[in-house]
Amino acid sequence: MPDSDFMPDFDRQNRVGLDEAVLCEFKTPEQIERIVEKSESKGLNLLLTRLKQDDYSELKEPVRSLIDYEEISRTGIVGTCPKPSSSRQIAIVTAGTSDVGVAREAVRTLLFHGIGSEEFYDVGVAGLWRVMKIESNLRQKSAVIVVAGMDAALPSVIAGLIPAAIIAVPTSVGYGVAEGGYSALESILSSCAPGLATVNIDNGYGAACAVIRIINSVR
Repeated sequence: MPDSDFMPDFDRQNRVGLDEAVLCEFKTPEQIERIVEKSESKGLNLLLTRLKQDDYSELKEPVRSLIDYEEISRTGIVGTCPKPSSSRQIAIVTAGTSDVGVAREAVRTLLFHGIGSEEFYDVGVAGLWRVMKIESNLRQKSAVIVVAGMDAALPSVIAGLIPAAIIAVPTSVGYGVAEGGYSALESILSSCAPGLATVNIDNGYGAACAVIRIINSVR
C-alpha cells in the first residue's frame, strides 16, 4: 500500500476542532494496518469507525494491540485521548436497545475528543412514561443526541420538552416500510419541533461531531 493512499489530516484539530477519523468499512485489513502504523509513527491520534469484529480480528500484531476496540460501536481508538470531562453535559438517548450500537459510536467519538456523556437507553415513546422519567435530567444538559429507528418519534418528543440543542440520528432499525432507516429520516425531517437537527442514517459519528462543534463555538 503506497504512502500516498493514506494522507492523514494532521492539522484538522487546529482548523475545525476535530481529530482525524478513518472509515474502515470499505478497507481491507492490510489497508487498516498500514493506516494505523503510519498514524502511530507520526504520533497521531486516530478514530476508526465501522471497524467490523472480523476485520479487527484479522489485523496482525502489534497493530491490533495499538487499538482500543469496542465491538458494539465498531470503533477503534489509536493513541492517547484527552481525559473525559466530568461535567457530562451531553446526553445520548435511544428509543430502543437495537439503537445502542449507533449510540455508542457517538459516545466513543465524544470520548475520543475528551468529552464525557450520560447514556439513557430504551426510552421509546411506545412507553411514554420512560421519557417523562428522564425529562428532568435531560433538562440539565447542553446538548442531547437522540437515536431512533422505525417511526423515529422520540426526537420530536424530546425536542418539544427540553431547551437543549437536539441532534437526531435516524437508524436503520425496523422492517417493512421502515426501508432501512429512510422512514425514520423522513419522519425527523418532517418534524414540527422547532430547532431539531438531524444527521444521516446510522451516523452516530456525525452527530457527535455536530455536538463538538456546538461546544467549541460557545467556549
